[in-house]
Amino acid sequence: MPDTTDAPDALHTPEGKSLPRRIADAYVDALADLDPITGQYLGLNPGDDRLPDFSPAGQERHAELTRRTLAQLDAAETAGPDSPAVRDDAERRCARLLRERLTAWLAVHEAGEGLRRVSNLFSPVHEVRDVFTLMPTAADADWKAIAGRLRNVPEALAGYRDSLATGLERGLPAGPRQVTTVIGQLSEWLGGERSWFAEFVSAGPEARRDELDSAAAFATGAIAELRDWLRDHYAPAVEGAPDAVGRERYARWARQWNGTDLDLDEAYAWGWQEFRRIDAEMRAEAEKVLPGSTPQQALAHLEEAGEAVEGVDAVREWLQGLMDEAIEALDGTHFDLAEPVRRVEAMIAPTGSAAAPYYTAPALDFSRPGRTWLPTLGRDRFPVYDLVSTWYHEGVPGHHLQLAQWVHVSDTLSRYQATVGSVSANVEGWALYAERLMDELGFLTDPGRRLGYLDAQMMRAVRVIIDIGMHLQLLIPQDSSFHPGEVWTPELAREFFGLHSGRPADFLDSELVRYLGMPGQAIGYKLGERAWLKGRDAARRAHGDAFDLKAWHMAALSQGALGLDDLVDELSHL
Repeated sequence: MPDTTDAPDALHTPEGKSLPRRIADAYVDALADLDPITGQYLGLNPGDDRLPDFSPAGQERHAELTRRTLAQLDAAETAGPDSPAVRDDAERRCARLLRERLTAWLAVHEAGEGLRRVSNLFSPVHEVRDVFTLMPTAADADWKAIAGRLRNVPEALAGYRDSLATGLERGLPAGPRQVTTVIGQLSEWLGGERSWFAEFVSAGPEARRDELDSAAAFATGAIAELRDWLRDHYAPAVEGAPDAVGRERYARWARQWNGTDLDLDEAYAWGWQEFRRIDAEMRAEAEKVLPGSTPQQALAHLEEAGEAVEGVDAVREWLQGLMDEAIEALDGTHFDLAEPVRRVEAMIAPTGSAAAPYYTAPALDFSRPGRTWLPTLGRDRFPVYDLVSTWYHEGVPGHHLQLAQWVHVSDTLSRYQATVGSVSANVEGWALYAERLMDELGFLTDPGRRLGYLDAQMMRAVRVIIDIGMHLQLLIPQDSSFHPGEVWTPELAREFFGLHSGRPADFLDSELVRYLGMPGQAIGYKLGERAWLKGRDAARRAHGDAFDLKAWHMAALSQGALGLDDLVDELSHL
């Protein structure tokens, strides 16, 4: 790992002044070396076949880098009132983000959360598998790197297991539901006749067939060993541990995911307000879809008898077409898109993924484009009522336009602000704002598609209620028709979710496990959207009739990452 503590050429101006953007970029370089998966996402260190050290020692090396970077930032900001770190807005914004993000991560680390990191969506074992889907496969050298990385899977997973074992020794168990779900996912990856890794390398060159098959067997064996250890040792050890994390842990994680210290009780009450507002709107839209029906009956009708795409290949092509059409309709009218940003690919997620669709950002040089990923969950028929707004969220004008634009302007920001400094609530808030924007612009006039959009909005409002409610064990309001006055439990949360979502049962089950394993993340969608709307409304009031939505969008998308502490203020002044 490079030590940048005394690297004047990397961190200082000719006058000897440390600049936050240089400190931030040096941190990105060091992190990419320490965490090769991050390097792969960013397109750095090509040909690297290493995997991160997930052991307690590896986690502490990450913490040492974080503390060292914070010390460099302290020095830059205490250099005096004439320091660029103080007087330059670009440097000030970068410094503020870097300090907030690193401090939030360090608090999570020091609480030992990395020693019980089990999740059905974000965990070391998922990172290890998913990195292969981002590796290039065009050249023989690419497959050589893939084979080398596959052979490093056992060591990486052994480090992860060491961390979980250390967590048990320190009384830091993961939630039982997480463990059971991940065991099931690993079994699915192992497959029957052929594992996911064996299937992945089957596309490799015949000249490397023996090497790739052998390396895939190494990785498959490591997955089987981890699965068996989780099943036979870890799961019995965490049996009876709480799935909910409590207020103290939740507040720490909420800061990490949202970039602010939330008033959790206010957020919970606001979630109920949004729930009631969206419910009324859904009832009106359901009447247009199926007269006399409830929202759930109308959604069930759309699921069974509405427009649908048949076949996995066909749905991928359909989603690609939806994003291409959105780009053509929005570019030049509501956004000004650089050519690299106009490229985005629809992909099918690997088997054994969680149920939620997701997005991966482009490499820093755009050699790998932004990609949306659809988990099929074994399905071959795909109703479109809920896919349209979801792909506005994941692709265009949602995640892709924001994150690809950050990469495009990274030379004027810092690579940190454009990549690893991302704040979940900012990103998910923009994507939810993007869904609403498409409704505002008239892209969701079809009653079925608009009901699907409202169902997605309802899911995000329900997330605020049940995520905070479950983890803090809050009371259900007395004026609710659903179990009034009772304390939230995961079982009640699942029941409530099912009553107010048109999504399939397996999706809802997966989502509930996700919320329990990632406390504070799911609330950032609606809270982030609220921040984006507040910022837009304030900017519109400030400019009056001169307000230019396209110019505001591009300025907003070019400012890089911000936590919710700073987002509304920055958006208001654009």
